Amino acid sequence: MPLEIVTIPCLSDNYAFLVHDESTGKTALVDVPEAEPILQALSSRGWRLDEVWITHHHDDHVQGLGRILQDHPATVTGAASDAHRLPKLNRRVGDAETFDFAGHQVQVMDVSGHTVGHIAYYIPDAAAAFTADSLMALGCGRLFEGTADQMWTSLSKFTALPPETLICSGHEYTASNAKFALTIDPDNPSLISRNEEIVAARAAGVPTVPSTLALEMATNPFLRADDPDIRRLLGLPDASNVEVFAEIRARKDAF
Repeated sequence: MPLEIVTIPCLSDNYAFLVHDESTGKTALVDVPEAEPILQALSSRGWRLDEVWITHHHDDHVQGLGRILQDHPATVTGAASDAHRLPKLNRRVGDAETFDFAGHQVQVMDVSGHTVGHIAYYIPDAAAAFTADSLMALGCGRLFEGTADQMWTSLSKFTALPPETLICSGHEYTASNAKFALTIDPDNPSLISRNEEIVAARAAGVPTVPSTLALEMATNPFLRADDPDIRRLLGLPDASNVEVFAEIRARKDAF
């Protein structure tokens, strides 16, 4: 039986995710921006929470954990390299390590860039990657701690996954990301079409997350540093992919 993934809007523009295995009744939570929407989602489904998987240390991804654990004393997983600034962990993991969740393998990916020590969780059985503030819908996280080279390396790990992979990212930034993407990839028909769908979805109050890796690779400028048209528009036809990515990131920061 496939895993069920539930997207939970939190705060003003964050997302948390529940991952539920029907056959065992086990449920995991990815990130904890705030407690109440998550507790409501669990209660309405009659699910208990067994595990919490943290992606990185920023408050808007961890600050609801204490309240969650009051009702659900779950096993908390996070990056060993970032344990000194994460909530107390029961399981410390690192890049390329795996662990079991309800009979499903969970692969850990170091995706430093937004922060150093940021990790993502990839579940092959669910064809889903929980990317938080690394790869985002039509974007990537701002480089608060890491370098452009680190983030490009991290994004390249995602592009090696199967194209049907769900990208479960941490924020509803897609509309603004689309506006920026059109400034450097204006003639991309897939991006133009996606932007129209985003505008309609947000007008209806529908989340634009998750997306698919195939859609991101076709439209997300942060994955398209090798695209000749983008390179020409940026005036960097002969630059390295990292240099082009860094220019895209700098332009988005100033957008």
